[in-house]
Amino acid sequence: MATVTLQGNETQTNGDLPAVGTTAPDFKLTNGDLQDVTLADFAGRKKLLNIVPSLDTPTCAESTRKFNAAAKAHPDAVFLVVSADLPFAQGRFCSSEGLENVITLSMMRDRNFAKDYGVLIQDGPLAGITARAVVVLDEDNRVLYTQLVPEIADEPDYESALKALG
Repeated sequence: MATVTLQGNETQTNGDLPAVGTTAPDFKLTNGDLQDVTLADFAGRKKLLNIVPSLDTPTCAESTRKFNAAAKAHPDAVFLVVSADLPFAQGRFCSSEGLENVITLSMMRDRNFAKDYGVLIQDGPLAGITARAVVVLDEDNRVLYTQLVPEIADEPDYESALKALG
């Protein structure tokens, strides 16, 4: 279990992020076409998982914009934005922002992703959705980098995450 804050108020997650050097847990998330997506769908590519509570918040929106811009410099990687938002809302956000270099994935069908990655918030006003985190995986799904952002309202460390992609 990890502790993060939301505007200075402590809240707990269900666990810890996967350890660097381990194989990332597989997942089943929902894409914009309402299809189930797993890690196997991105086989052979590096992956940056931008895990956010909701794209309908300023910090989540900004991190998605910044990673979308950064994705152009990393054609060997896929940038995944995971949130509790419905795929329709994710699609509207990306469409209105002109974001074409990230893939949004929804936890709408279950919260196993959040549980398996240790980011499911257990208490407080955001209970049931994710804390803010970044996880970088290599082509074989080995964890290269993780960051659980200590204050949910803060942006992640973009530089370190992108450096981990190589």
